[in-house]
Amino acid sequence: MFNNIIYFIVVLLIFNISYQETVPKESLAYTVLMLFTTWVVFGVYCRLGFQRLEERAGEEDERGRSPVAEYHGLVLRLSILAIFLFALDVYLFHLKYWVQIIPGFRTFSVLQGLAAIGVFLGYLVTIWYFSHSAYVAVFHTVISRKSLIISNFRLNAPILFPWFAISLIYDFISLATGIGSLRFFATPAGELIFFAAFLVLLMVFLPLIIQYFWGCRPFAPSQKVREVENFLREKGFKYRGLLRWSVFEGRMMTAGIMGFLPRFRYILITDSLMEMLGTEELKAVVAHEMGHAKYRHMFLYFFFFLGFVVLSFGLFDIFFYSLATQPYFSSVIGGSRPQGTSLFYLLLSIPILLSIFFYFRYLMGFFMRHFERQADLYSARVMGTPRPTISSLEKIAMLSGKIRDLPSWHHFSIKQRVETLWRLLEDPSLAKRHSRFVAVCFSIYLVCMIGAGYFLDFSPQKEMIILGLVAKSVEASVEKNPQDIELTERLAFLYHEAGKYNKAIKAYEKVIKMDKNRAIALNNLAWLLVTVPEKRLRDPARALVLAERAVALQKSPIFLDTLAEALYANGRVAEAVRAAREALSLARERKSYYEKQLKRFSAHPGGKNNLP
Repeated sequence: MFNNIIYFIVVLLIFNISYQETVPKESLAYTVLMLFTTWVVFGVYCRLGFQRLEERAGEEDERGRSPVAEYHGLVLRLSILAIFLFALDVYLFHLKYWVQIIPGFRTFSVLQGLAAIGVFLGYLVTIWYFSHSAYVAVFHTVISRKSLIISNFRLNAPILFPWFAISLIYDFISLATGIGSLRFFATPAGELIFFAAFLVLLMVFLPLIIQYFWGCRPFAPSQKVREVENFLREKGFKYRGLLRWSVFEGRMMTAGIMGFLPRFRYILITDSLMEMLGTEELKAVVAHEMGHAKYRHMFLYFFFFLGFVVLSFGLFDIFFYSLATQPYFSSVIGGSRPQGTSLFYLLLSIPILLSIFFYFRYLMGFFMRHFERQADLYSARVMGTPRPTISSLEKIAMLSGKIRDLPSWHHFSIKQRVETLWRLLEDPSLAKRHSRFVAVCFSIYLVCMIGAGYFLDFSPQKEMIILGLVAKSVEASVEKNPQDIELTERLAFLYHEAGKYNKAIKAYEKVIKMDKNRAIALNNLAWLLVTVPEKRLRDPARALVLAERAVALQKSPIFLDTLAEALYANGRVAEAVRAAREALSLARERKSYYEKQLKRFSAHPGGKNNLP
């Protein structure tokens, strides 16, 4: 399940970041044929892979891996191949274009996403379908093919609900951007606040939805159930219910906890785990889940997902401009070369996908493994000894197909977990030290994430980096086309925004030399010469001449404001007030700014006689 969270994030990213504006040369029939062909080839490959695994289900492979480890490895490889084939469907077979021409799909991104997920689910269902015989042989269980597919789907469905809900809300917000109160949510800060609020609500109420997807029901009364419930009551643990986790017909040996508020908190135990473990072992398993609640691990995941969003927003801009300002792509983006644009977005997806992989697989995976260890140690403390916890883990390892030495990116192997619990017997201070270690690591993560979030999303340094990248690209273009007035003017503006005032002045002078009636360049240079922080670069007299020429060419509020500033800098305060008043009368936007300017000029002794 944890792997599939990453898979779906990657698939949606590949689809959303792809570019398909022009009509493809190939027809819809070609796309359908290629989608079918890739699916058939994938199906054959899946069948062959699982057949080979089934034939040696009772043997270790040449690397000494157990059949269970080999099964999980094969599913992982096939899932990655499915993502690759989906990328081919998008970038080579124009899936996005044909999805977007369906009425209503271009307007609602959630419909496009559902179509993309539908294609990817086709690949996953193919894996589940052909894995059935190998699954039964490797795990020594009895489950129908239909139940296996339905169980996999039900296990994964809750992953998609948060995406569906947030996409639907954003679609409606985008349709209502004209409403002033909703414009805030289109800003980076608004998006982060909205996502954080949505994530909190989701964490509170999602357990209510998940239990229905997973077919969770209360256990029938039994001695084991009563003893587990009494144990929870004795420990003062608050929860909503103890439920049967019937996914994979309850044959998977696992347990879990959802919800960080007691009113919406559920403890889940599969039938096979309830049947196979003794009462003390079940109590140890439940104590482990209590540990997750005790240390608020579910709430801490909120910060990990929020941190991922914060990094994604900022890194996307950095990656985009780093690639877009390269000589080849700066000439094809937005041009008439769809192949170049498609290649650009394909390459852009690579660093983003790598960022997702490293964030979840290594950073979040590090904390998930140590959260599990923390819960194990808590279980040992609650039980008074680690022996019931060790016994339950060893039994799960044996009955699940010799998975004792099989680690994952989100759990230490059972062998590693058991060794840590045995060390606790020799060193009772281990639990405290580990909790301190987790707290320190999380504090470091939080500080780094806040710093990275500010730098990547809100800091002026980020804007300077982007301006520098764009300016470097435009500089290269100007060198090739020195007489291109549009490019030169754009370069001057970039220098101005980046605080490279000397370069900006020279670039504006070059523009005016090429066209003495270039009103925007005249105005911007005038403003720069009168307001530049470096006083040695100021030239109020020349600024006034330039501003008057700009206003003579076009009498706009912006140009009049520059003229007023130039007049004021030259001591002609009364005229500055009149120009500022005229700018205010013509203004349709930013009226408060022009009012402040008028008040500033009028406050000067020379401007008081011109007050209305």
